[in-house]
Amino acid sequence: MLRCEALESARRLGELPLAPGPVPPAGVVPGDRDVHEALEEVLFRRLGRPPSLLELLVRLEVLTAPDQIETVSQPLVHKAECYARRVVATILLEGVDLFIRGKLEALLEGHHFVTNDSVDSPDLVIADVGRTDPDEVADAYPDVPILGFSNHKDTEGLRRAHEAGFDQVIAKSALTERAPELVEELTA
Repeated sequence: MLRCEALESARRLGELPLAPGPVPPAGVVPGDRDVHEALEEVLFRRLGRPPSLLELLVRLEVLTAPDQIETVSQPLVHKAECYARRVVATILLEGVDLFIRGKLEALLEGHHFVTNDSVDSPDLVIADVGRTDPDEVADAYPDVPILGFSNHKDTEGLRRAHEAGFDQVIAKSALTERAPELVEELTA
C-alpha cells in the first residue's frame, strides 16, 4: 500500500464494450413482468424482533381486487368415468410395532390408520399374532375383516390366528409384498 497508482483518464472508460441491454441494478425487486404467479399474503409470527427485509416486502404487496380475479365458467373436474375411484379404508393396527407400521403406511398410502384409542370404527384390522392374542382380537372385532401376520417360523401363532377366525393369515414377508392387494381384497 505504500506505492501510488496512477490515475487513469476518463477516455479509457470509453473503450469498454457496452452491454447488449440495460443492466439491472443489484438488489432490485422484480417487476410485474417477472412474476408469473399470484403471491399470497403470509402471516408471520411475532418473535420479539424487528421484521426482516422479506417480511417488509410481503407486507407491501398489493392484493388483487375481487373484480380483477378471473372466474372460470366451467369447473376443471374430469368426469368420474375417466378414473377408477380408490376406496380409502380405516385400518386398525393391533400389536403392530413401529417399524412395520411405517412400512404399511408407505405401502398403503392414502388409507387412514388408527389405534385402539380411536373413535373411528375400522374397516380392517391388521394384527401381529406374535404380539397379541388372536382370540381376543377376533372377539373384539367380530364384524370387521381381520388380517393376521407373523414371522414365517411362528407356525403355532399363524395356526391360532386361523382357528380364531381371522379372514386371512400370512407371513410377515408376504404382508410387505402384497399389502395393497390384500387390503383391497378384504375391504371390497
